[in-house]
Amino acid sequence: MVKLDVLINYLLSERNDVDGIEIPDNDADKFRLYRSLVNIRPAVKADEEFLQAEDEFLTSMTEKKGITDIADLTPIEDGIYLWQGDITTLRCGAIVNAANSGMTGCWQPCHSCIDNCIHTFAGVRLRYKCGEIMLAQGHEEPTGKAKITPAYNLPCDYVIHTVGPIVQGELTDEHCRLLESSYKSCLEIAVQNNVQSVAFCCISTGVFGFPQDKAAEIAVRTVREFCNNHDIKVIFDVFGDDDYEIYKKLLGGN
Repeated sequence: MVKLDVLINYLLSERNDVDGIEIPDNDADKFRLYRSLVNIRPAVKADEEFLQAEDEFLTSMTEKKGITDIADLTPIEDGIYLWQGDITTLRCGAIVNAANSGMTGCWQPCHSCIDNCIHTFAGVRLRYKCGEIMLAQGHEEPTGKAKITPAYNLPCDYVIHTVGPIVQGELTDEHCRLLESSYKSCLEIAVQNNVQSVAFCCISTGVFGFPQDKAAEIAVRTVREFCNNHDIKVIFDVFGDDDYEIYKKLLGGN
């Protein structure tokens, strides 16, 4: 992976705290180093040569993983799809990112959260764009709201970022209201930008602690109500088998 060596060397050259780091020979370890450096990189511009090399590398990597097009999926009910897989490989109008209030991605190297994955495979321009939006806004993103950005190297057209509620302790009515607001905000901003299809992850059910069953109920109800009044396709994208079974029971006219 000569191109990956070029990317890593550029990322290392930007920092003054990485003396002595050697690029591994193993491709998997090499990518892990690249991803770690991307995850901790500030929201600043990169030069065009780096961006071109990154575009080629990430596009090729996603193609090797395999891209799933919404056109090849079968709806489970009118306008609504259920799909289990890697959201960063979906070709559709927009995918939804479960963001934190800083809105510039996950800064923990190689963390398995969706925020980290989306920023990693979109490329460094996504963090820079999010940083511009947050700088102009002047404050952290409120829970239940959403922002839209280009998707850069992802196969979708846009990424919609939303901050879901954090549940610590007992689930409250306010938690439920805020989660519903996240789904509504994502759908509204999609319609405002003429996005024809949106793929949702399971917002707030990971480290944010929202119970999976209740979150799915809110998601399905909110999406159904919105789709009754708007011409938009929605994919519920799940990663684990448990979430797949939860959504399967809720959808399909049940």
